[in-house]
Amino acid sequence: MTASFMDLVDVTIVNIAMPSIQKDIGASFSILQWITEGYALAFAAGLITGGRLGDIYGRRRVFLLGMTGFTLASMLCGTAGDPHLLVAARVLQGATAALMVPQVLAIVHATFPAHERGKVFGMFGAVVGLGAVSGPILGALLTQWNLFGLEWRPIFLVNLPVGIAGLLLGRRYISESKAPQALKLDLVGMALATGGLLMLLYPLTQGRELGWPLWGFLCMGGSVLVFVAFVAYERHKTRKDGSPLVELSLFKVKSFAAGVGVEVAFGIACGVFFLIWTLYMQIGLGWSPLRAGLTGVPFSVAVSVAAGVSVQKLVPRFGRKVLQAGALAMAAGVLLYIWESEHYGTAIHPWQMALPLVVMGLGMGLIVAPLTETVLAEVPREHSGSASGLINTTQQLGNAIGLGLVSVVFFDALDERAVASGRAGEAFGEAFRNGMWWVAGVLGAVLVLMFALPRKAAGAALPEAGAEAGAGAEDAPVEPAKEPAAAA
Repeated sequence: MTASFMDLVDVTIVNIAMPSIQKDIGASFSILQWITEGYALAFAAGLITGGRLGDIYGRRRVFLLGMTGFTLASMLCGTAGDPHLLVAARVLQGATAALMVPQVLAIVHATFPAHERGKVFGMFGAVVGLGAVSGPILGALLTQWNLFGLEWRPIFLVNLPVGIAGLLLGRRYISESKAPQALKLDLVGMALATGGLLMLLYPLTQGRELGWPLWGFLCMGGSVLVFVAFVAYERHKTRKDGSPLVELSLFKVKSFAAGVGVEVAFGIACGVFFLIWTLYMQIGLGWSPLRAGLTGVPFSVAVSVAAGVSVQKLVPRFGRKVLQAGALAMAAGVLLYIWESEHYGTAIHPWQMALPLVVMGLGMGLIVAPLTETVLAEVPREHSGSASGLINTTQQLGNAIGLGLVSVVFFDALDERAVASGRAGEAFGEAFRNGMWWVAGVLGAVLVLMFALPRKAAGAALPEAGAEAGAGAEDAPVEPAKEPAAAA
């Protein structure tokens, strides 16, 4: 629980401090993107491998190693005086989170008998909800208070006492366990996938500041060849020892292939929205971190309420229609936000933002909670663990791609001459609306892809171990869906 709370708070706490980070250490806009994008990319790239390391070498050992690394990386983030060092520390945070987080479900399965796991996952859901709501507010308070003159740094340093407590409790109370038949590591596959993503995302993120050089387009084109090589190697790995990083046969299940598309597109929409939203409020409108953080509270509350209702009441009765209604509601909220931003201009108030944020939050809650179970509905039980791990990975990949696209959909639309002449509010408002139109378009794609999902999730082949990492064990419950704030 400590590890899950720390990870969730960390991914929701950072965005609100972005303008303070930029001002304090002189970070460029592309560096701001990499502060969140680097974490998401490292986390996504290491999730499946992290789960397998736990199955092979012991979940307790890898969990404690990951928590130690995450705590040390948090200290490096909090003491970084150089923007590039902060990005490197964030990448290390994401990589160590990929060791720590996948062990949670497997440890729960190894520790608790089946009849007690319902209570555990009830607690887990409460922790997720608490983290989703408290992360942005905690980030705003720690930044606003400027404790000991440390500016934004306490948002990372707060992990130190939590991490140390988790390590001490983990060493004492977590018992060691391994998978009886763990899959082998696929380091070549991991390297190819990570390399292809970097070839795509680095020029996409840096291109605007570098004037969109030719090598950037060649690099993005070359990433396609790397992904082709990745697919070829995964087929070879499947024939060789049956332990590829990605089980390609899963994509023969139409609903699963479409579901992965939904996860990626949804992650892209969230990655774009959460970053441009905080830049719009704090740099464009000049709001304090606390004011911006409190503005998001109606959104978080709406998500939590809708998520609970969707799983317990709506999805069992209406199936995928609930998710489609969520996509429509989110898109409606985005369009309403665009209209309000243009109508009220720089005089807009937080209470005027509440309505579109509530509509968006309700839509997001209808999607995030039941999405994993719906996507897994037609996956054969023997592949459910791998499928669930791949879903969690693609969520993070979509987020990383969305953060990379911010250069194109937001910063390219930002009139720097207007900013320089003192009209930052107008310039950021226009760029925000441009980015939100892209978010609405991506949500339209999400809606279309949802028609390929199963009509009902009943009878889904739920994974029962290694679910989050797609690791070798196949007998632990699916992790409760993370609140959407985690996508940020």
